[in-house]
Amino acid sequence: MSKYYTSGEFAKKAHVSIRTIRYYDQKNLLKPSARSKGGARRYTDADFAKLQQILLLKYLGFSLSEIRELTVGAGDRQLLRESLQIQRRLVEERMEEMKAVTTAIDSTSQALDQGKEVDWSKMLDLIHLTTMSQSLKTQYRNATNISARIRLHRDYSLNQQGWFPWLFDQVKLSSGMRVLEIGCGNGELWAENKDRLPANIQIVLSDISEGMVQDARKKIGQDQRFSYLTFDAQAIPFAAETFDLVVANHMLFYCKDIPKVLGEVARVLKAAGTFACSTYSQRHMHEITDLVQSFNSEIVLSSHNLYELFGLDNGRQILAPYFKQIACRKYDDAIELSEAAPLISYILSCHGNQNAILLDHYQEFKQSVESEVKDGFHITKDAGVFICQK
Repeated sequence: MSKYYTSGEFAKKAHVSIRTIRYYDQKNLLKPSARSKGGARRYTDADFAKLQQILLLKYLGFSLSEIRELTVGAGDRQLLRESLQIQRRLVEERMEEMKAVTTAIDSTSQALDQGKEVDWSKMLDLIHLTTMSQSLKTQYRNATNISARIRLHRDYSLNQQGWFPWLFDQVKLSSGMRVLEIGCGNGELWAENKDRLPANIQIVLSDISEGMVQDARKKIGQDQRFSYLTFDAQAIPFAAETFDLVVANHMLFYCKDIPKVLGEVARVLKAAGTFACSTYSQRHMHEITDLVQSFNSEIVLSSHNLYELFGLDNGRQILAPYFKQIACRKYDDAIELSEAAPLISYILSCHGNQNAILLDHYQEFKQSVESEVKDGFHITKDAGVFICQK
């Protein structure tokens, strides 16, 4: 049988106050695993894992309402394991940033002690300390979401080639090319195909999220062929006709002004340059939407139907004003699985209202998904890439 702790024992072992434990219960952040006949709270060792996650997210600057959404399902071993891996990376990032701040302090103190002119630009490193929490908050969300999405496709897709190797084949790289990816995410496209890259090539990986650019840099490692920049694709900071190839992998539908982005892409492409932009259709993974809405019809996994903004069905018309030749290539694939955890993880990673709705109904939702997938669950994939010539 599980060992149970009273609120006092649990709080003492966790080095927090009983008041904190009671408050987290009231806010539905950390409910006790059981209650005594008299109604007293009882906690188990597994509850420490969720408390750890709550305290770390609080340390990173999340509000209690944000933490409540982010810790949906935290008691499940698979989701907890995934969360711990991402937490480790974020703690390492915090350590690196703190080392930079320590170096800036030591350098300035040494200059003052020796009567030398102080390099006040070093203070920028200290100022950056005040903006760390917001950066880490964004990075935590991005890293969690993108990891869940990649994992579902990587581990349960029927096409053994995989999306990233297939997409790499479509762009046909050659020696001497200059390449730009906008919205690079964690750099998975290049990390998976690193051994296939020509030795003489220059690749700029960019994203509007500094956290994502940092993730890409870490994933790819030391490689002189790569450089990294953070910017909005609506204003690409390069001269006209700089690149042989620009890649936008499942990102155009997130842009506020798609025509402006396409105009910028056309501008920085060389005369015979290629633009490769991937997307999907309304049919793509519709079974997941059907699954969650059968549980609760109010759940919306995305605040926008992204395929309506830029999808396989309307992409050619959107691209036509900027490119002369446009070819659409489909990726033949589907997902089949009989495990609930990776599917739930994917659902929780979506950008809709699902987490807020599932907060008080997670166990019921989990059981519903487990029932649906136990005999096998098929998910349609309808994705592809437009290959455009300037």
